[in-house]
Amino acid sequence: MNTKQLRQKILDLAIRGKLVPQDPTDEPASMLLERIRAEKEKLIRAGKIKAVKMKATADKSHYGEFEIPGSWEWVRLGDVCELSNGISKRKGNEGTETIVLRLADLGDDSISLETTRSIRLTDKEITQYGLENGDLLFVRVNGSKLNVGKTYVYSHDVTATYCDHLMRGRVLSSIISCFLKVVLRSTVCRVSIDGLIVTTAGQNTISQGSLKSIEFPLPPLSEQHRIVVAIESAFAIIDEIETAKGDLAAVVSAAKSKILSLAISGKLVPQDPTDEPASALLERIRAEKENLIKTGKIKHGKDEKAMLVCRDNSHYGKLPEGWVWARVIDICEPQESKLPKGDAFRYIDIDAIDNKRHQVTKPKIIPTPKAPSRAAKGVRAGDTLFSMVRPYLQNIALVTDELSDCIVSTGFYVCRPIYEIIYPAYLYWFFVSDYAIDGINAYMRGDNSPSIRKDEIDNFGVPLPPLAEQWRIVAAIETVFAPMDNIFDQLA
Repeated sequence: MNTKQLRQKILDLAIRGKLVPQDPTDEPASMLLERIRAEKEKLIRAGKIKAVKMKATADKSHYGEFEIPGSWEWVRLGDVCELSNGISKRKGNEGTETIVLRLADLGDDSISLETTRSIRLTDKEITQYGLENGDLLFVRVNGSKLNVGKTYVYSHDVTATYCDHLMRGRVLSSIISCFLKVVLRSTVCRVSIDGLIVTTAGQNTISQGSLKSIEFPLPPLSEQHRIVVAIESAFAIIDEIETAKGDLAAVVSAAKSKILSLAISGKLVPQDPTDEPASALLERIRAEKENLIKTGKIKHGKDEKAMLVCRDNSHYGKLPEGWVWARVIDICEPQESKLPKGDAFRYIDIDAIDNKRHQVTKPKIIPTPKAPSRAAKGVRAGDTLFSMVRPYLQNIALVTDELSDCIVSTGFYVCRPIYEIIYPAYLYWFFVSDYAIDGINAYMRGDNSPSIRKDEIDNFGVPLPPLAEQWRIVAAIETVFAPMDNIFDQLA
């Protein structure tokens, strides 16, 4: 169970009466509800709220086996909370400059006033849409269904109002706002909310009436206090765990980066003077290419004879004996063009890659008639994929045997190693090193979707060890990384 699941488990225990013990001396929730009814009647007679006939009790079958303590009561949100939609766009510039909260001001669990916008509102509008310390805010409209119905507590003393994508909830008779937030973030209420969302033109919406109908178990007021205190204490501990996990994850990441840096600079494993030097491997490949050119089997490519790199590597330091600098294009085969065939095909785009673990995790199955125009490159086991679009996201992955039938996006540079020169796993580890990522990212251009060109990777310099040393380097990397990867998985 990860920390996110642990938080959810605590919330779910809380609304079932299993997080804190019951106190038989607590005033039962039924008496609290009587006071709320009396308060609502008084507000209705004073014209401050309207009388609203609630819907009949909803079907609770989705709650499953769910018994509540005897001092608790099932209620609807509309029984204990008055809801109001936010202010919509208005014309005119009269009134007082007032903060208007937007969706952008809502974090995961907090409301920020640092980047809010202000508009001029009349005193009547400020009264109608004003937020008081302890008011609830619900997301009413959002492009993501998961965010609709998300609940916040306004805990600022600054005068503010809220936009029409939000809905205010004002609790009655000292119902604790923080407890209602707990309720509405629980799994059972989330299921209810999801079933009441209406989707139109890409926007997901929940109405006042639907939100009012949400049912939940209400404990005595004293127990609400105990539940909130217990949750805040538990979540504080979880926050500390997450901070510690983040620190440990950073240490693991830094250690792996250092190991890769040592590996590609010839400092991870000792050199063996009996290894055939990398220069000899390149000479054989060059000779083979020249023979193929002479026989007309391949065309003479640009710079085929020159083992040049397009950047100054002098800052990198002297390579070990037996190593050479080579361009990516010198050690990789030409990229394979491949178009979808059959009824459907498996497709790897940027979204298919887990850029934390550098693995392909979600290849898509797409009907061939609906193939995107970018689905035009073939792969085989041992290829390394390097995204040329937004390369700073580090969407890099090694193609496994299981993925060799896939077609990949033209947004990838497909690094297919020439096996006589370079071991596929060494090439992969090179591309996930800071040296390669930072060096290639230096060529990025563009604002909205920065990218790099194919020729810039073609000519990027690779420190190439003898083939036998490549094997030793990869073995050493994988031996050291195995326990680190296990730690990383435990932190997820």
